[in-house]
Amino acid sequence: MFSQFDLQQFIGAFVVLFAIIDITGSVPIIINLQKHGKKINAEKVSIYSFIMFIVFFYVGEVFLQLFNLNLSSFAVAGSLIIFIMALEMILDIEIFREGPDTPKDATFVPLVFPLIAGAGALTTLLSIRAQYADVNVILAIIFNVIFVYIVVKFAKFIQKKLGVGCIYFMKKCFGIILLAISLKLFLTNLTILIQEISQSL
Repeated sequence: MFSQFDLQQFIGAFVVLFAIIDITGSVPIIINLQKHGKKINAEKVSIYSFIMFIVFFYVGEVFLQLFNLNLSSFAVAGSLIIFIMALEMILDIEIFREGPDTPKDATFVPLVFPLIAGAGALTTLLSIRAQYADVNVILAIIFNVIFVYIVVKFAKFIQKKLGVGCIYFMKKCFGIILLAISLKLFLTNLTILIQEISQSL
């Protein structure tokens, strides 16, 4: 398994997940939840996030097979979701909205899901799996979960040191990165789908 380790792939997978999870951009949300008396357990947040990522990473493809879909087609769909989320980050608009019946538990909902391991992040997992070896994606998940733990644990300290303006700037930068990534995923996997269709004719 580790024979497939590739530093460039690992960094690429880490950056993609880091950008889509955007835990630094969630610091103001974490602070706001805590101000409203919500308890957030950093250890549970990281463990729940890791479990969700790993389960979906391995079971997600089986789920696709039930609907007779391949990874490339899902990657194309995922790239569109990533594109929309990038627009949210860049333009300060809200496209994905929470429903009125959303639970109020701050540890799992809304922090783990949908902020950390939401639809965008889970879709991204399968999307980048079409590009990178499994070991590189799994390591990227582990390092992102570690980073999530650090940020959640020291959210107040991070906001105090970086400032709201710096966090806002980082959010914009990662939004632009996500936009570029979504376009690359879309074009790469669309090409694969077109080739598969042409070969089947």
